[in-house]
Amino acid sequence: MRLAPSFPVRRPLPTMPVPASAPLSHALATAIAASAIDSAMDAIITIDDEQRVVLFNAAAEAMFGWSRTEVVGAPLSVLIPQRFHGSHAVAVGHFGAAGPTRRRMAQDRIVTGQRRCGEEFPIDASISHLTHEGRRYFTVILRDVTLRLRAIEDLTRSRAETKALAAAAQDALEHEKRRIARELHDELGQSLTMLTMDVAWCKAHLPAGYAAVSAHFARMEDLLKTTVAATRRIASDLRPLMLDDLGLAPALEWLVETMAQRSGIECTLHMDEAALDLPQMHSTALFRIVQEALTNIAKHARATEATVEIARDADRLRIVVRDNGVGFDAAGPRKPASFGLLGLRERVSLLRGEVCIDSTDRGTRVAIDLPLPRDDDAAPEHAGAGAATPVKPIPREAP
Repeated sequence: MRLAPSFPVRRPLPTMPVPASAPLSHALATAIAASAIDSAMDAIITIDDEQRVVLFNAAAEAMFGWSRTEVVGAPLSVLIPQRFHGSHAVAVGHFGAAGPTRRRMAQDRIVTGQRRCGEEFPIDASISHLTHEGRRYFTVILRDVTLRLRAIEDLTRSRAETKALAAAAQDALEHEKRRIARELHDELGQSLTMLTMDVAWCKAHLPAGYAAVSAHFARMEDLLKTTVAATRRIASDLRPLMLDDLGLAPALEWLVETMAQRSGIECTLHMDEAALDLPQMHSTALFRIVQEALTNIAKHARATEATVEIARDADRLRIVVRDNGVGFDAAGPRKPASFGLLGLRERVSLLRGEVCIDSTDRGTRVAIDLPLPRDDDAAPEHAGAGAATPVKPIPREAP
């Protein structure tokens, strides 16, 4: 005998009778609304069509320093700086004549109020209006945003200072790389070359019958040649001297050829050489940007082809680096201890440019848009590249 599988039987939950609630009386609804308005954390002010205050809650008293009895019946102008009286009356009139019955005041701006002591302060405000018995009333909900604006200005200033510090650090790093590369090339490289010549002379003038010594000289000669080549490679990796001696275009050609030789990736460079006549600071940044993009391709892309395109478009410089590799999740979180694209973005940001990265399983495209340098950007690379960006004040209007 086969038993049928048993399943839990779902029984409907008992329903609780919901008693019908009686509508609130007008007096009770008015009392609840008055209590809510008076306990609100934001200041609430209502004015009539003559712009006289008819409602002033407790938060408004704390915000402006006026008592309710002093303000109710008084013109709203006592809460507004003198210079805004005319524009405020016009703005309220336009709002009353417009269709919407509620909106934020001064869209995307901060309005200005005035406390009893004469102190001005920033306010975020929204306004609504209604008509009752032929008269129009305007209600404004106000929030003191002094601390918020101060935090925004502090954050903006901090970011500007951080960028200035990053620019100065990169400037100092490039200066030190240039110095070390020059010393490796001029001092150590020349000394090793002279030593190689001396070993070759000794080997050539060694009397016959010293085969072991001759073989030892040959090993020394080979080791010195390898050391000279390594010294030149290290110096070029630090900073290619042709970037300072010949300019950006030859340095980029060397970079692409070297990357192709070391990685086995077929690299192609298309550039408008006339657009690469840039100040030293911008030349260095552009070289490092392309270098970082190609390094990322060699390390992570598993690509067989890479292309670098540099062209001028009006007063902009367009750089596109693309590959046919495996791609990555451009919107995903950054891997720990992975700073390649972060450094690239930071360099572009310091030049007031933009970066757009598109990546699929068929390859990655890094597009960089840089403004061409202005006259005041043409300062030497080691002469204060990291000047702080001034913080723009937030525009304010009257409520």
